[in-house]
Amino acid sequence: MRVVIQRVSSASVTIDNQIKSSINTGVMILLGIEEADTKEDIDWLCRKIANMRIFPDEGGVMNKSLIEVDGEALVVSQFTLHASTKKGNRPSYIQAAKPDTAIPLYESFVKELQTHLSHEVKTGEFGADMKVSLVNDGPVTILVDTKNKQ
Repeated sequence: MRVVIQRVSSASVTIDNQIKSSINTGVMILLGIEEADTKEDIDWLCRKIANMRIFPDEGGVMNKSLIEVDGEALVVSQFTLHASTKKGNRPSYIQAAKPDTAIPLYESFVKELQTHLSHEVKTGEFGADMKVSLVNDGPVTILVDTKNKQ
């Protein structure tokens, strides 16, 4: 499982010219799922995201977590995070999970993240053509891959 976590002051997802979800202070999470991902990956990653100290404290030091700032989360499925660009100019997405595997894991990820936060976890729509807007605060952008936990 791979994520791009962006600290945001606001973010939204629009589908067919309609805003589906929006958040204020919190994190925008682009979630890439591969066939080998498991519930263990979900649990570890959700704990990591909820407790990652990427928000400023009173002194301006990144020392507070999403939980501590009572922040929101917006999760968007992004199979392109598993793009392989080793050969040629067209990325291969063979490592990305197929929908029958990815959808249940995506839904489980959202539910698990919700157990850590006081706000409803907002989402995009799996497989939809989405327009994602955000104001990256900092900017702070962090990549996490559950296959590289060490």
